[in-house]
This record gives sequence, C-alpha cells and structure tokens, in this order.
Amino acid sequence: MGSPAITLPPGFFADRAETVARALIGATLLVDGVGGRIVETEAYDAMDPASHSFRGPTARNASMFGPAGHAYVYRIYGIHWCLNFVCGDGIGSAVLVRALEPLAGLDIMQARRGGLEPARLCSGPGRLCQALAIDRRLDGLPLDRPPFALLPATGAAEIAIGPRIGITRGVETPWRFCLRGSPYLSRPHAR
Repeated sequence: MGSPAITLPPGFFADRAETVARALIGATLLVDGVGGRIVETEAYDAMDPASHSFRGPTARNASMFGPAGHAYVYRIYGIHWCLNFVCGDGIGSAVLVRALEPLAGLDIMQARRGGLEPARLCSGPGRLCQALAIDRRLDGLPLDRPPFALLPATGAAEIAIGPRIGITRGVETPWRFCLRGSPYLSRPHAR
C-alpha cells in the first residue's frame, strides 16, 4: 500500500477498551493487504473477570500489559487464533476483533478458508484470523507498521451494543459492539 499503515488519529488506542471497541466499528483492518471492515468487537480490561489480564501478567498475556496500539494474539481451544488490539495505559486492556466484512483479498481469504461464501469468511475471531493468516508471530507487533494497516471508518456507523458472547464470567457487561444489520457478524445481535 502506498499510504501509511495506520491513519487512525494519534492516541486512538490510548483510550479505554470500551471506547476503542465502539470506535473501531466501521474501520478497515488489513493484514498484508487482506481484510475488510470491522463489524464486531468486544472490550476487556484488567478489572473484568472475563479478561485474560484479570489475574495479572503471564507469559501468554504479556502483550496486554504492553504499550497501546500493539497486537495481542492468543490461541483458544488449542486451535483458533484471536486478534486483539491493546489499548489504555498498559494495565491489561484490549479489544477483541470478532468479525470483519471481507473487502480486500477475497480470493486469498477464500483459499485460506476452503472456498466459503463471504459472509462466513471472517464471522468469528478464529475464522477472521485464519482468513487473514494471523497467528502468534504477530503477537506484540505494533499496529502502525506492516503487516497491519488500519484505516478509519468513512462515515458514522449505527452500532448495536450488548453482552459479550462465548464467555462464562462477566457475561452481563454490555461490551459487545456490532455494526447494526451486518450479515458478517459471528452471531446475530440480540435485539
């Protein structure tokens, strides 16, 4: 790409996880030029019992305690990678990117995901990471340099807010943010 890797305002990731998660809806995420529009996120911070950082730093979650504007990549169930954006002031806050609307490199994503239709390519954090070839080697890398590119949303997004999914603690916290009406979500948003 000829443009800077990140064009979000300086300090974008320095804010609270909840604020960053909401603001990312509609932004574009590319990894080596492949990706699309962010349509679903979830926020986590160190005071949240559902967060990896709740019990303090470990070898696995060390990136969550690093500088804002870096990737935190971890594996769940021993098979799926998940991408988070570290935010706040280095105290264990991050935003999980749950789903994208695939826009760039569709053929590459389909090859990586076995030829699935666009609505299923990036509809979940594990699917998204497989489609964008995200794995542990990207953990801790700055989001303002390749292979990442982040572009701001081009207009105001209508955002649906609700409880996070796929967790057993902190379920009632309404920190799941979705682009209202998007067919690319990991799971439909409860009305």
